[in-house]
Amino acid sequence: MTYLRYKERAREKLRSEEGRELSVRRMTEVESVFGQIKNNRGFRRFLLRSLPKVSLEVGRHSLAHNLLKQATISQKAKTVVQE
Repeated sequence: MTYLRYKERAREKLRSEEGRELSVRRMTEVESVFGQIKNNRGFRRFLLRSLPKVSLEVGRHSLAHNLLKQATISQKAKTVVQE
């Protein structure tokens, strides 16, 4: 029965105005990055085992994502300056 109480409390928090704001912000901030890494970069499974190795692997993918994002921003800035 305590599970149902916790579940109901979580629903109430999500239905509140503050909960909706947090949920919307969460979707735009973090989940899009994981979607990019999974769908556009093809990362579906970890190649290594153990938490330290998996952390390194996630770090590499995050670094690659951020570098590609920065390169895109730099490229757009160059084309704007040239025009």
